[in-house]
Amino acid sequence: MTARSETECTTTRPEAEPRSERQVMHDAWRTLSVVAFASMVSGMSGSALNVALPTVVRHFDASSVAASWILLAYLLTNTVLLVAFGRMADMFGRRTMYLTGLGLYTTGSILCGLAPNAWWLVAFRVLQAAGGAMLLTNSAALVTAAFPRHRLGEGMGIYLASFSIAQLCGPTLGGLIAQQAGWRWVFWFNVPIGILCLVWGAIALKSPPRGGAKGYSLDLRGNAMILVALTSGLAALSQATSLGWSHPLVVGGLAVAVVVVPLFLWFERRVPNPLIDVALFKHWPFGFGLLASFMNSISQSGIVLLFALYFQAVSGVSPLEAGLMVLPVAVAALVASLGSGPLQRKISASSLSVAGNILTVFALLILLVSTTGRMHSAVVLSGLALAGFGSGLFMPSNATALMRDLPDERLGIANAMRLLLQTSGFVVGTAVILSVVTSAMPLELRKFVFAGTVSDVSEAAVDQLLTGYGRTLGAMIVIASLTVAVSIAARHSRTVEQR
Repeated sequence: MTARSETECTTTRPEAEPRSERQVMHDAWRTLSVVAFASMVSGMSGSALNVALPTVVRHFDASSVAASWILLAYLLTNTVLLVAFGRMADMFGRRTMYLTGLGLYTTGSILCGLAPNAWWLVAFRVLQAAGGAMLLTNSAALVTAAFPRHRLGEGMGIYLASFSIAQLCGPTLGGLIAQQAGWRWVFWFNVPIGILCLVWGAIALKSPPRGGAKGYSLDLRGNAMILVALTSGLAALSQATSLGWSHPLVVGGLAVAVVVVPLFLWFERRVPNPLIDVALFKHWPFGFGLLASFMNSISQSGIVLLFALYFQAVSGVSPLEAGLMVLPVAVAALVASLGSGPLQRKISASSLSVAGNILTVFALLILLVSTTGRMHSAVVLSGLALAGFGSGLFMPSNATALMRDLPDERLGIANAMRLLLQTSGFVVGTAVILSVVTSAMPLELRKFVFAGTVSDVSEAAVDQLLTGYGRTLGAMIVIASLTVAVSIAARHSRTVEQR
């Protein structure tokens, strides 16, 4: 809040009347328009790159390791910075952090398109991810603070539907741009949109209260411990199938992660201003909901990437065709996200979360059978549609169930915790996917997967890749099944608490 607005609030407060719901909703829809529009920018860029990755890899003649880190660097950076930026938003204001994130993300997009080689692109993706973290950690908190609790389901459904719209437009746009304009425009196309978002955000966003976080300090040691745990674990998982599970790098990386995580949780309970409020985990519905979010992200992570590669590497289609063929994921997710708000008026958010995870299990089973059996593409497309519907139903419902009972002053840190586990799930899941999907292939052939040219190598190489797809989808099914159980536990604990 600016000095001018603080003065105005002080002078008018004695005469101010309670705002009508119409006035509250007017500001809420303005806030949502900014957040949803900006979310589409960041979401479109990521989903476009999933389809355009083979074009980028071929341009730089990048190795499989470099290709993996073009994706993983963004995810890792975004995850590590989420909670820190959530705390800073509570300290300094969500509006300031959000607008700064828009500027940084747009700048990073410009630099990504100027990258001279694959590893410079990785470095610029880190900068882009820092801006993305500022956006993501504040988005749901801004929406939750703006909407009345009884209308929050509508706002959260539309906000999360913006990601579905991005997934709807991103793959097709990414394939079209990569095919017609070149890989650089995969990053540059969202620059003018980012600038428009920045201007509209400066006009429309109001500074919400900071919730009494004044005087809080950043938990730098906690940030460092998260960075060490995630980086070491990610390095181990991404190299496990190449080096072997017994390799010192893999064993050492996993050991460091396993040791640092409990030390981090122990440390967080003893610092005055922790990065993560461990006390929130004592609230069982919140704790189970966070775990369900983490596990759902692992089981859903990389589906668009996985099948954009599948259609290009196995079927030999163009980037544009691959982008069109993964559209069922986004279309179904959009329908489910938009419908989740009205559904929550009749069915509890917890029950919808369980239903979304059950649909994900069935979707992954269809994808496993259809890919390993090399069935008609229509079967694959039906599995992708069902996976998108399950994800679109789960994410807004689970977010609403987690956030609706929290006080405003805890929204920033609680939302950052939710996003930390959610994005950690995407990081872990993507690392496993990129590693396991090529696990049945010789090292010298793996780069052809990310270049989308395996079908040009040999039929035997395609069969090896399909074996990797079977292993990957099998692992995702196991995780999705466990997620159903955790979602049921979250629903049960919330029911018990309400009695």
